[in-house]
Amino acid sequence: MNQTSNHGSFPSLAENGFWRYFNFIALYFAEGLNMGMLFVGLPAWMAMKGKTPGEIGGFAFACALPWTFKFVVAPLMDRYTYLPMGRKRPWVLFGQIGLVASLVAMAYVPDPLNNLQLFMAAAFGVSAFGAIQDAATDGMAVDVIPEDEQARANGFMGGARMIGSSLALALGSWMLSTYSFTAAMLAVAAMIGFMTLVPIWLREQPGEKIAPWTVGTTSPAAKKLQATNWLAILQSLLNVFRLKNSLIISLLLFITMGAYNYFETLLPLFAVKISGWTNVFYGQAFATADLIGGIGGMLIGGYLIERFGKKRMISVYFALIILMVIALSVLKIYWSNTPFIYGFIIGYRWLNAFAKIGVYAIAMQCSSKKISASHFTFYMTIGAFGSMVGATLIGPIKDNFSWEITFFSFVGMIALAWLTMHFLNIDKQIEQLAELEDKESEKQVAQLVR
Repeated sequence: MNQTSNHGSFPSLAENGFWRYFNFIALYFAEGLNMGMLFVGLPAWMAMKGKTPGEIGGFAFACALPWTFKFVVAPLMDRYTYLPMGRKRPWVLFGQIGLVASLVAMAYVPDPLNNLQLFMAAAFGVSAFGAIQDAATDGMAVDVIPEDEQARANGFMGGARMIGSSLALALGSWMLSTYSFTAAMLAVAAMIGFMTLVPIWLREQPGEKIAPWTVGTTSPAAKKLQATNWLAILQSLLNVFRLKNSLIISLLLFITMGAYNYFETLLPLFAVKISGWTNVFYGQAFATADLIGGIGGMLIGGYLIERFGKKRMISVYFALIILMVIALSVLKIYWSNTPFIYGFIIGYRWLNAFAKIGVYAIAMQCSSKKISASHFTFYMTIGAFGSMVGATLIGPIKDNFSWEITFFSFVGMIALAWLTMHFLNIDKQIEQLAELEDKESEKQVAQLVR
């Protein structure tokens, strides 16, 4: 169905494709604002201010750590919610509002570069709400996006996140240099607050409440999918992660996310210390790269995956990333050449965006709707563990090896991800998930009859 609901003046995501895309573009744009500042903008600023690779890696670790706890929050989302407002929408709103509040709190950390423990603690708090928002948004996406829209939707979502990241990076880096840390963080908080208006006005299912005090009721679709006890959730999780392909997807996410965070935390250090860039110039370059990659992801990233297949296109992207990084490693004479490094960053971020769209589309397609938040979030949590490991590797590898070896370590990670993906059977996973969901539904019916 592609028409607006008759239940009140506000549309529902389940009924309307345009509003589905609009909602997830807004939420992923907000997520990109947060992540662009925390994972790229602030590390580049720290590098410009003379912080060591170990200190920057420690900050990246603090930012990545809360994302590993999503596996605790996700089952809570599947088990507890305020159903009259939707299965995941109340959690999305909680995450968005918490994200704004925590960014405002972080903005007032005194002298952050000389108060690193409090600075990292504040970053941890922001990332915690970011992880909640991300888990809730992902669960909502699994619930309401039809399978035939998932690749394209992931293109829109991934692209929006990169555009948000580029905006936060460009604006944030400029404000860090021109004004202050406080002003930069408050600006990001304000933009995320504005994006929160979108999930406030859009229902998940027709007839649901916009707010607790408005007219509406629990939708039959939400009631049918809602898990009713902890045992059922844990049993479903155990069943899906017994599947061979669930384990392969988990390993793929662990390796790819670890590799990406390793390399993307390393890039500002390289650009500032080796290429002689300022953090503002790096922020502008990375923002331009993300803007190009994000627009490309939204326009053609999802389409290419739909047209040629997820595994085939991801293999192409991995191969091109490997070739680009090998070229960077061996062409040392160009490391101080600004156009060369600028072009490399744009090309890498374009390919990185397209590869992420494909990997996330695989994870979404291979997630159970019955425990949408828990299953998809477990995949993402394993990816977050990988990100954390990738951040911790930066200090030891860079302190003990040359830049060439440091780059080739990333090449090895991507090659391992490519090898892992070739053991994955997506069709088999979907078939087995459908069988499990049917068996669990039959079991619940039998228990009710008794």
